[in-house]
Amino acid sequence: MSCGDPHDTECGEVLDHLYEFLDNEMAEGDCAKLRVHFEECSPCLKQYGLEQAIKALIKRSCGCDDTPADLRSKVLARIDSIRAGQRSGEPVVVAVEPAVELHAESARPAPKPAKGGAGESAGRPGAPVEAGAQAE
Repeated sequence: MSCGDPHDTECGEVLDHLYEFLDNEMAEGDCAKLRVHFEECSPCLKQYGLEQAIKALIKRSCGCDDTPADLRSKVLARIDSIRAGQRSGEPVVVAVEPAVELHAESARPAPKPAKGGAGESAGRPGAPVEAGAQAE
């Protein structure tokens, strides 16, 4: 995304690092560059506000659940592994684990889709998916 106006920091770079900014995971100098950009660029400021609101909603809705320490460490290790692969230019493969979908109203497992049909194996749980590929 670009607003079309010249900025010291490009819109795409700002949006690429938006979650790092929201999560306070950036150096202060980089944060300052993003703040200046938000003051100059209303489309990026709007996107920042939207992402900030979503993050606040998630925190309100899910803030009482603690993440198990072993899960957190596995996720962070996998993120580091993916980032290292992206820097080296290797294709990144992400294993998709089976998940249980819950109905929001009842918190009961959702019904499973009917089996059969062409292309089913490509979207099966546990099948590797290249990063950037769309899940069915």
